[in-house]
Amino acid sequence: MTLTQWLLFILIIQVVHFLGTWKLYVKAGRKAWEAIVPIYNAIVLMKIINRPKWWVILLFIPIINLLMFPIVWVETIRSFGKNTNKDTILVILSLGLYIFYVNYMEDVTYIKDRSLKPRTSGGEWVSSIAFAVIAATLVHTYFMQPYTIPTSSLEKSLLIGDFLFVSKFHYGARVPMTTVAAPMVHDTLPLVKTRSYLKKPQLPYFRLPALQKIKRNDIVVFSWPVDTVEQFFRKTNRRIRKPIDKKSNYVKRCVGIPGDSLEIRDGYVYINGEKNTLPDRARLQFFYEADTDGKALSVKSLQSRYHVREGGRLQDGNYVLNLSQEDADLLRNNPTVKSLTRRIAPEGEREEVFPNVSSLNWNRDNFGPVYIPEAGKTVALNLKTLPFYKQIIVEYEKNTLKVEGGKIYLNGSSDPVNEYTFAQDYYWMMGDNRHNSEDSRYWGFVPFDHVVGKPVFIWFSWDSNGKGIDKIRWERLFTTVGGSGEPVSYFFPFLGLMLVLYGFSWYRKRKKEA
Repeated sequence: MTLTQWLLFILIIQVVHFLGTWKLYVKAGRKAWEAIVPIYNAIVLMKIINRPKWWVILLFIPIINLLMFPIVWVETIRSFGKNTNKDTILVILSLGLYIFYVNYMEDVTYIKDRSLKPRTSGGEWVSSIAFAVIAATLVHTYFMQPYTIPTSSLEKSLLIGDFLFVSKFHYGARVPMTTVAAPMVHDTLPLVKTRSYLKKPQLPYFRLPALQKIKRNDIVVFSWPVDTVEQFFRKTNRRIRKPIDKKSNYVKRCVGIPGDSLEIRDGYVYINGEKNTLPDRARLQFFYEADTDGKALSVKSLQSRYHVREGGRLQDGNYVLNLSQEDADLLRNNPTVKSLTRRIAPEGEREEVFPNVSSLNWNRDNFGPVYIPEAGKTVALNLKTLPFYKQIIVEYEKNTLKVEGGKIYLNGSSDPVNEYTFAQDYYWMMGDNRHNSEDSRYWGFVPFDHVVGKPVFIWFSWDSNGKGIDKIRWERLFTTVGGSGEPVSYFFPFLGLMLVLYGFSWYRKRKKEA
């Protein structure tokens, strides 16, 4: 749905509202024309149904308004004496159109000072749950979203089993494009395992103002771009197409920002010719081959002392271990280890990496350089550069593209093009666990409209390999994701604060009773 289509949709809604309610406005002592003026008609309606004016704001927030509409429909008919369960069911199942029947066919009387208290305990429960869902959805969609770390791609900085709060407002909250969706779930309904949304209608992309821009080396949560892209280099690997905001969420480190030239040499990232310096909390990891002359290494020691979570023993008795540089240096001092070598794919040894051009002979450890597109910047477009930007041109910026006779044509034009100007910013996302991360090296750039938010806080951490109470990583509870130095847990200070507040509340209550 384009912006013009969306505005037309809003206009139609206003007309429908006027036709279905103008007589009710008049019966409530208002003017008929007040039912058709956008926004103002909603303010007047709040007065008629005796509800606060700030409800109007909720009616214009995407997704939240879909939850509010049924409540307003019910409140409207109840303001005119239609209080039965039958009336409530009819107005909800008819998507509010039952109000037309009340407006034209029923001789109803406006109840000015009706009681707003639910008549039954069941009604009170429904009301409480409805507004709890609305409040939670508002926070989840526009402020903070919970997220769980499922993989080891950012091991050391973020661990498998970390439960995060992801800020939506740091980079600007992305307004949902999918209008009809179950609240507080992503793309799948729990238990029934079916799609949680309708593909249409879709709102145009819009993002609220940001507090900051994405900086190089920020950890970012984003919608995985190729979750719906039918990869150009694998025609048989087709995926179900989803709206942007319903694609799977990934978390990686942004090592390249718009305008950067990025290259990987022997596993290390270089930006604009200089080696990228990561924050002190980040720990790069690679696979290492340890030669032990067939001698065994203690599994317990590998896990506890050298923090090995992945790897195993080869047939010749050697080990392949996933290690950070610090743990690798420590392991070299182990008398059982004769040598320890980082397993780096040599330059010129081709692997299937972006953009999958065989003549490039790139691999995960020796890659590039690639230019990371910046909004408004123009690049030369020819058969050599097209593989780098075809996804962007066709999938992310919605152009039609045709190659004929060695020339490139866009959007049905009869004139070939030799350059392209980007409509938005793009980013290069990678995991710190360089040999165990599916990232931009394999599927390319991340568009800004796919950015979800910034992880800011670890509120819980669960180690599935632990035993009993040790499954909880106490030292990671209530720690920040960013910052310098070792993370500091604020869990026990938080508990102390909660006890103080509880004690103060109890004291005030007892004092008031006395």
